[in-house]
Amino acid sequence: MKKNVLIIGAGGVAQVVAHKCAQHNDVLGDIHIASRTLDKCQALVDSVHEKGSLKTAGALQAHALDALDVEATKALIAKTQSQLVINVGSAFINMSVLQACIETGAAYLDTAIHEDPAKICETPPWYANYEWKRRELCEQNGITAILGVGFDPGVVNAYASIAYNEYFDSVDSIDIIDINAGSHGKYFATNFDPEINFREFTGQVWSWQNSQWTSNQMFEVKRTDDLPVVGPQTSYMTGHDEVHSLSQNLNVPNVRFWMGFGEHYINVFTVLKNLGLLSEQPVTTAEGLEVVPLKVVKAVLPDPSSLAPEYSGKTCIGDVVKGKKDGKDKEVFIYNVADHAEAYAEVGSQGISYTAGVPPVAAAILIANGAWDVQKMVNVEELDAKPFINLLNDMGLPTRIKDEQGDRALSF
Repeated sequence: MKKNVLIIGAGGVAQVVAHKCAQHNDVLGDIHIASRTLDKCQALVDSVHEKGSLKTAGALQAHALDALDVEATKALIAKTQSQLVINVGSAFINMSVLQACIETGAAYLDTAIHEDPAKICETPPWYANYEWKRRELCEQNGITAILGVGFDPGVVNAYASIAYNEYFDSVDSIDIIDINAGSHGKYFATNFDPEINFREFTGQVWSWQNSQWTSNQMFEVKRTDDLPVVGPQTSYMTGHDEVHSLSQNLNVPNVRFWMGFGEHYINVFTVLKNLGLLSEQPVTTAEGLEVVPLKVVKAVLPDPSSLAPEYSGKTCIGDVVKGKKDGKDKEVFIYNVADHAEAYAEVGSQGISYTAGVPPVAAAILIANGAWDVQKMVNVEELDAKPFINLLNDMGLPTRIKDEQGDRALSF
């Protein structure tokens, strides 16, 4: 049994993680929140207390930490006696936090793939460039490391696994569709870290098609689907983390990721990109100041966590899976619908943060009770998805399935 959680990060997703850990602290034990800015961590502690989220009396503390400093992270893991580390900080810190966990014996969980600040859209599969290089070290040291256990990547990987193992004899395609049909009322904003958000869309769009890597440009390929609750929605093929593990771990010739964008977002994005304001490379101003354009854009846009109070509408995220069953063509859609206002009422965050923040806590519970304490590095599709889906159903992210038998709740 592993206990005591160290949450690294203090943004909107971390807020959800903090509340959900508090709601299950009878299993997870003490809760510690760490980031570079102590005040942000303390604000999360205060939010948990204000909403009365702690299930039982227990430690809930804030800490200042530069998570790029492996020794400092190791020291904090030891000081707090944390056996579970949930990394929901910037994707730039993944490898540092992972190394600290390997050296201290703590289980490691994250929600996004590692990124080098100076590189975008690297050679696929992306996991092979960073995290997977530590697979052997994790197994040698008995370290449980669960990669990409947010919603996408994460829950959608579990949906793919469920479809692959339970509903088909062979699978031809997995299309992951992410639609935010909500409105935040701002002229322009991103739903999570603007820097990470834009980096996904400024380079090549990598997909897995006909069992090989295929490159397109952003907004080059689109589709329209009539989805449950949110209705007809247009989405664009986009590069994304889960394509890079599912393509390697499941025997499926086509794995693609699609994200919904409105015309306004596309227009603003296109202008920013064409002006060079989304570049990750430094430039020097006439005054001699060296700045990174992308970081400047991030600095002037709204903080994603500030969007929550006014957010309305719903999200719909799921997997369209096609293949054969008993010699016949078959298609299923396994999905979740989340409500922005409901998320804010429960934990003070908008729906995008909610869908990303609940799953790593569910995974931490499964590690704590032994079901997912596999003592090696894995992506979510390599684990038994059934207890994960059941736990998410109970924690606020219910799964549904739509196929020839109708649209219904899914549980095991």
